[in-house]
Amino acid sequence: MVKTMSWASVRALAAASAVPLEPASVLLADAFGCRLAAPLTALVAVPGVDVAAMDGYAVAGAGPWRVMGRVLAGGACYGDELRPGEAVEIATGAPTPAGASAVLPYEHAAEVPPPRSVAVPRARVEAEPVWVDGAVEAGRHIRRRGEDIAEGAVVLGAGAVVTPVTLGLAAALGHDELLVRPRPRVAVLVTGDEVVHEGLPAPGRVRDAIGPFLPGLVEWAGGRVTGTSRLPDGREPLRTALAALVNAPPSAPTPEEPPPRATAPPPAPAEGRALIGGRGAVSAVPSDGVGVTGAAAAVDVVIVCGASSKGPADHLRSVLDDLGAEILVDGVAVRPGHPQLLARLPDGPLVVGLPGNPFAALGAALTLLAPILRELAGTSARKETSALAGPVRAHPHDTRLVPVRRSSRGAVPVGHDRPGSLWGAALADALAVVPPAWSGEQVELIELPPGG
Repeated sequence: MVKTMSWASVRALAAASAVPLEPASVLLADAFGCRLAAPLTALVAVPGVDVAAMDGYAVAGAGPWRVMGRVLAGGACYGDELRPGEAVEIATGAPTPAGASAVLPYEHAAEVPPPRSVAVPRARVEAEPVWVDGAVEAGRHIRRRGEDIAEGAVVLGAGAVVTPVTLGLAAALGHDELLVRPRPRVAVLVTGDEVVHEGLPAPGRVRDAIGPFLPGLVEWAGGRVTGTSRLPDGREPLRTALAALVNAPPSAPTPEEPPPRATAPPPAPAEGRALIGGRGAVSAVPSDGVGVTGAAAAVDVVIVCGASSKGPADHLRSVLDDLGAEILVDGVAVRPGHPQLLARLPDGPLVVGLPGNPFAALGAALTLLAPILRELAGTSARKETSALAGPVRAHPHDTRLVPVRRSSRGAVPVGHDRPGSLWGAALADALAVVPPAWSGEQVELIELPPGG
């Protein structure tokens, strides 16, 4: 067992405790936010054939041109090769006929009478051909096959983040799936009889301020929350929940499928019951026991909110001991967030224990959880240092995490940084890492999720 450790050594240990997940081929809809595990190549050329870049007329040779037909985007190609003096009306994106030398835009075209060399029928009939003329430049307004992207071209390298634009590009290049580093799946266990999850808390109760920020923080760090359980205090509910995760089937290689559309909202839990969720499922279980759905069980990391301290209601350590877990971190020399814990369940996920105070939990999550998720997802954090542009009191023995806002003068402390309040963190865009006995040198900044 590792006892209280320095903040810097814990951050390194947290990253070292996680092994990047194996690459998996996932549907485009599930790839957003992942990193490519292989270069993205073009399965087709873009454009796939020669196409019109303007609405108008595909023409061959010099004008005037006799209009032989019409080609629309998505419609049938013109069946013949255009001969000099011939044209087809064409829409943007439609394939240009063989023999076309340019596209004459509508705005540059004019309908003209047939040239004198062409016999004109005495009476104009409906089938009488149309002739157009106008100034045109050879090759103009035709996008040639592969002009934008050649078939087989590498357009993005391995490690690139799959953004919304990446998904559109991959689809345009013919991909239905992408080989990515899967986003680690995270189960959240929120403990505490005093914790309420909606409305105004009664005297002696507190609103859960940790559960609401975890999904966004997990997403930002590269993971995905797949289930949240609300547990009462007590050893057995926590033990049952963690035991179910130890005995869960191996994590599938693809991200969670979207939940089926519910036909009716789930019933509200009765007093003294816990909510268990996974893949959108919710079920109620008695307060003297807990069940975890299979969907919520196949996870890479478990977050336990509360129960990581050493008070009479904190049972995480004894439960982990019962389950044969290896304790990697048991307390960190940091303020706030000292009572944080990291363990590995046998043949199961990593367990991150967060303190019950909200700002302390945020600091612990950035210390332990974020490095783990980034390592599992194969990503890296930005390294940043800054001077502090404001008074900060260092702790003689522990690292301090101080909410700050970046400025041209340096990082400005915003205050309101007591362990039980997220006010300062909400005002900040980073946490300054102030080492023990700090004497004014530049400090590391930990980025906060956008918006604080």
